[in-house]
Amino acid sequence: MDCLLGLDLGTTNIKVLAVTPDTWEIIAQSSIPLPTLSPQPGYMEQDPEVVWKGVEEALTEVSIHVRRKKHTINRVCVSGAMHSLLAVDKHGKPLMNALLWSDNRAEEKAAELHAQSASLGRGIYEHTGTPIHPMIPLCKLAWFKEQQPELLQQTAKFISLKEYVWWKMTGQYQVDYSIATATGLFDVKSRSWYQPALDFAGVKASQLSDLKETTYTVPYEPGEEIKIGLPAGVKLTIGASDGCLANLGAGCIGPGITTITIGTSGAVRRTVNEPLRDPHGRLFCYYLDERADGDSGAKKPYYVFGGPTNNGANVLQWVAEKLTQQETEDVVKQAERIALGADGLLFLPYLHGERAPLWDASARGAYLNVDYQHTRAHFIRAALEGVMFNLLSIEEMVTKQTGPAKEIYANGGFAKSDSWVQMMADIFGVPVRLNESNESTAMGAILLASDTESPLERLADEVLFGETFKPDAERHKAYQQVYKRWKEAVNLVE
Repeated sequence: MDCLLGLDLGTTNIKVLAVTPDTWEIIAQSSIPLPTLSPQPGYMEQDPEVVWKGVEEALTEVSIHVRRKKHTINRVCVSGAMHSLLAVDKHGKPLMNALLWSDNRAEEKAAELHAQSASLGRGIYEHTGTPIHPMIPLCKLAWFKEQQPELLQQTAKFISLKEYVWWKMTGQYQVDYSIATATGLFDVKSRSWYQPALDFAGVKASQLSDLKETTYTVPYEPGEEIKIGLPAGVKLTIGASDGCLANLGAGCIGPGITTITIGTSGAVRRTVNEPLRDPHGRLFCYYLDERADGDSGAKKPYYVFGGPTNNGANVLQWVAEKLTQQETEDVVKQAERIALGADGLLFLPYLHGERAPLWDASARGAYLNVDYQHTRAHFIRAALEGVMFNLLSIEEMVTKQTGPAKEIYANGGFAKSDSWVQMMADIFGVPVRLNESNESTAMGAILLASDTESPLERLADEVLFGETFKPDAERHKAYQQVYKRWKEAVNLVE
């Protein structure tokens, strides 16, 4: 029996999921952790060879399990984390470690596009849908142009870690439209590299990969040095970015549905059919796919619109490890004993700078209204609420462009805590529906490749769900008052 593989190139793990397309049963999976290097403050890197070895190990492990169960791998589709940047020479040899999304060394170049070159920054956002921030390759390249111009001259290609893995597997420098939209260099409307952005970055289009649709597929041809356990002829589908595929894998395709993922960081996302823009440049709009509409037959594009936060479950981890020196499960139980609103205590959860809603890498967290009555449990409760309020502020920006949410599809590590999920339902005021599997990104890759013709709405119908948490009307009303005070403290732009 045939099976499909989703290869998820994450920042913290390489994951592979094998699924049978008739029952959607997971028959094998693997997860290989990846180390992150921080040679100095603000620098976040990964060794591309370590990433590739993780891919080899994960694919080989799953391939062995698939063969033992008498299945045959038909296709592999690739998901990749966004915003990484790697320079390679003409032989494909890395000239540096890959910079990750969390690398902030280009903070001054992002600030330049917000200030001295603000009109250029606005134009780049309008054309690309990528908010201006140190994380994006556009700003990183501009930093190299200024700080290490010799690197630009030595580099044959500037690519992401996903493109590096794809080159290892296919021998081709190719990038899908979805990863490309996250670079700040790609014009969504013309589907080509955007020259004003290239000029600011100091690179030529010839130094970037060839652009491809997310369903672009080639047969696998094993090389002598490539040991990934796949037989010759397996279809390799280039896939999309992790955030976009997470939306598909969560089943979030129709109107009125928001996906919220809270892992280490978090994201609020909607799937839309036009390239939307936030008037203040705070929300991303990344390309997912284009399919024939089921009714008219006309081409119908799919974009993922929303905002990412740097501060998700890592805030809970900080509270547990640094503030209380306790296990996270015990910390959450303490928060449950405190009334909503934490008796006036507010927390601004910006421990790692912030992307949406602030897009300020220098932002920092704070407790406000601290008084003598507040206990350790109050500080925990306020921290958990602060994460949710920040996500709600992003959701409010999204709904201004897309309309109110009727339901939230939620996934990520936070979903293991019933009380935190219920807090989300009460704060947002809509039902929160959990995905059965937390591997929504790899599942999204599998769904994308399982049928390259049907509308994504039909593919989303295959997604399985677990428990639904309904909001309490009285608690929601009370939270609205607390949220108003929190929002005033953050001083968010309307």
